Amino acid sequence: MNGLITVGYDGSPESIAAAQWAAREAELRGMRLRLLLAWPWTADHVLGTPDAVAESRTRLSRQEAELRAQLSTVEVTAVHRSGLARDALVSAGEHSSMLALGSRGLGVFHGFLVGSVSRHVLGRAHCPIVLVRAAKDTPRSAGEVVLGLDLDHRCDAVLHFAFESAALRSVPLRVVHAWQPPMGSDLAPAVTASLGRVVATEAMQRFTDTLGPWREKYPDVEVVASLLRGSTAATLVEAAGRPDLLVVGRRNRTAVLGAHLGPVAQAAVHHVHSPLAVVPYG
Repeated sequence: MNGLITVGYDGSPESIAAAQWAAREAELRGMRLRLLLAWPWTADHVLGTPDAVAESRTRLSRQEAELRAQLSTVEVTAVHRSGLARDALVSAGEHSSMLALGSRGLGVFHGFLVGSVSRHVLGRAHCPIVLVRAAKDTPRSAGEVVLGLDLDHRCDAVLHFAFESAALRSVPLRVVHAWQPPMGSDLAPAVTASLGRVVATEAMQRFTDTLGPWREKYPDVEVVASLLRGSTAATLVEAAGRPDLLVVGRRNRTAVLGAHLGPVAQAAVHHVHSPLAVVPYG
């Protein structure tokens, strides 16, 4: 990573909230901050295009100036590019440490991300993406970072991002993992109880083994382990609460019809109101 946070900006309340969040994050991490506005139409003869481009540039310059005045220790730049937003964002992710984007959740992205663009970027960006709601939609923080941990895959990048985020904020890290008994075991209560104890014990051991090296690397981070029974996606959304930041992983894999965003990340994108970091791994 090269110490750059790129913000998808278009002047909407959500993108302004993302810019403000990214500004604070750049200060915490000692990184540079860049505002990126993508304009899809290259032809200047289309009715209204010159005026619209001029207005978008004005909004971008105004936001850049405000952030420069606000951030005395952070280098702030802005860039206006022609082309599709989704392509500009994915390209920016190849040279950024992090992307920050505005979101309204519930599967609908207004402003910089619309419809399939959100899935395209979330499924293909090579760096962590943080989705930020507009200020009025953001609940009061509980003063913690929450990590949805997948024990079935090695996800060092996700663990690193979560521990580092908690360390920089000097807040506890609550690690949530959901487990379920084998399918069909609910048909016999006695078997279910016995299997449940075995599965829970094994999961806790894997939980402890996975977190051990990271506890040693970040000894000042208070770690709260939450091993919960239930559906992974629903359990994480319910257990997340109101953290400073919720961190989930996204495996680097390509499905038949394109990049794939897993059910846990999808549930968090749709339903969690706190800033959400989706970190690619694998």
